[in-house]
Amino acid sequence: MKPGILIIDDEIKLSELMARILGLEGYHVIQAPNAKAGLKLIEREDIRVVLSDVKLPDANGVELVQRIKQIKPYIEVINLTAFGTISDGVSAIKNGAFDYLTKGDDNDRILPLVSKALDKANLQYHISEMQNEVETQHGFPIVLGQSPAILEAVELAKKVARTDATVLLLGETGTGKEVFAEAIHYESQRKDKPFVAVNCSAFSKELLESELFGYKAGAFTGAIKDKKGLFEEASGGTIFLDELGEMSHDLQAKLLRVLENGTFIKIGETKTIKVNVRLIAATNRDLQKESEDGHFRLDLFYRLSGFSIVLPPLRERIGDIEVLARHFIKLYSAKVKKKQPDVDADFFKLLNQHQWNGNIRELKNVIERVIILMDEPVLTPKLLPNEFHNGGYYDLVALDLDSVEKHHIRRVLKYVKGNKSEAARVLGIGLATLYRKIDEYHILMN
Repeated sequence: MKPGILIIDDEIKLSELMARILGLEGYHVIQAPNAKAGLKLIEREDIRVVLSDVKLPDANGVELVQRIKQIKPYIEVINLTAFGTISDGVSAIKNGAFDYLTKGDDNDRILPLVSKALDKANLQYHISEMQNEVETQHGFPIVLGQSPAILEAVELAKKVARTDATVLLLGETGTGKEVFAEAIHYESQRKDKPFVAVNCSAFSKELLESELFGYKAGAFTGAIKDKKGLFEEASGGTIFLDELGEMSHDLQAKLLRVLENGTFIKIGETKTIKVNVRLIAATNRDLQKESEDGHFRLDLFYRLSGFSIVLPPLRERIGDIEVLARHFIKLYSAKVKKKQPDVDADFFKLLNQHQWNGNIRELKNVIERVIILMDEPVLTPKLLPNEFHNGGYYDLVALDLDSVEKHHIRRVLKYVKGNKSEAARVLGIGLATLYRKIDEYHILMN
C-alpha cells in the first residue's frame, strides 16, 4: 500500500471532493470525520500528510497538530479553515503545521502544497528509519546467538548498561568484547555521546600515554601544538580500553586516578583536567594471576573487577555457529557484490565440528574467504580450508596452551603470507604483541 494522505473534516461533501481531486493525481487518500477517528488511522495506517479542518466536532485542528506530531513526528499537517485568522495561522505554524490555508481562497495551492509536504514527510520518514536502524545495529540485537552462555552474558550487560559502573569484559581473543562494549554504551544514557575504542597493545608506552591523556605543546620533540587525549574526546561518553593487560605499570597508576576521581594531567602540563567518562575494559589475560605475579597493579584490578562479564568461547556456543555464519555470509556477499548463496548441510556440519580457537573472529575470516572463493550458488565443504577436512584444527603432540598459541600464530602467519600487520588484525592483537609473541615462541618464518 502506498503512503497515504489523511483528510480530517466533518464536512463530508467537501472532504469527498478533495479526496477525489487528490485521488486523480495518484494519491492514496483516507478520510476521517473527526479528530478521534483521524488519530486512530494515524496510529494504524502509513500516513505521511494530513489535511485537517481547524474546527472539528471534537478538537481544535490547530492544537491537533501537536498530538499528530507526538505520534509520528515525520507527518506533515496542513490546516484548513473557512474563516482564516492571522493568530490561528501563527499558532498552527508554531505547533508544527506545514501550512495554513483558507478554504475557497487557496484551492489552487492545495495540490502543489500537498506535493511539497509529501516530499518533506517522505524525507523525514526515511531519516527516522535510518536512525532506528543505526540504534538497532548498535544495541544488544547485534549480539547474535541464543545459547545459554551468551544469553547470560547479555542479561548481565543489559543490567549494567543502565548504570555508570566500570565494566571488565573477560574472554579469549575473538569472542566479541568490543561488540559487547559498544552494545553497553548504546544501551546506556550516554548513547548520544562519543564511544571511543583503544587497543592498548597497538601502542608503545609513551605513545599510548599521549593518545589517552594528550600533551601540551613543547612537552617533547615534535609536540608543536596542544593535543587532546582520547579521555577528553570521550568526555560525557564511554572509553573502551581493549587488551588492558598490556598497559605499563606507570599508565596503570594514571588510569587508577581517572577511575577514582575523574582527573589526570596531560604530558607537559601542570594543571589537572577533569573528565566525565565511563570506562569499559577488556582483556584475554587472567588479571588476578597477573596481579599476584606482580605484572598488574592489584589495586587497579580490584577497581576494575567490581563488575566483570565473561564472554564464552565459540566452542561453548555450538548452537550459535550457524546463526553467526549465516550473518557473515549475508554481510560478505553484499560486500563483494555476490548473490547470497544457499548452504549445503555438510558445510554447517564441518563448521560445528571445528575447534574455533580464534572464536568469532576466526569464523568471520573463514566466511570472508569462502565468499571470495565461491563460484557456485551453493556453499559446499570443499570451499573450507584444509584443516576442516582432517578431523581437527591442530595436529599437535603437546596440547598445553603455549603450544596451541604458538601453532595458531604460525598458521595465521602462513595464511597471510608473512604479513605481520595483517596477521595481527586476524588474530585481534596489537602489532607490538605479535612481535613479542614471535620472539617469545621463537617463531621462524620460511
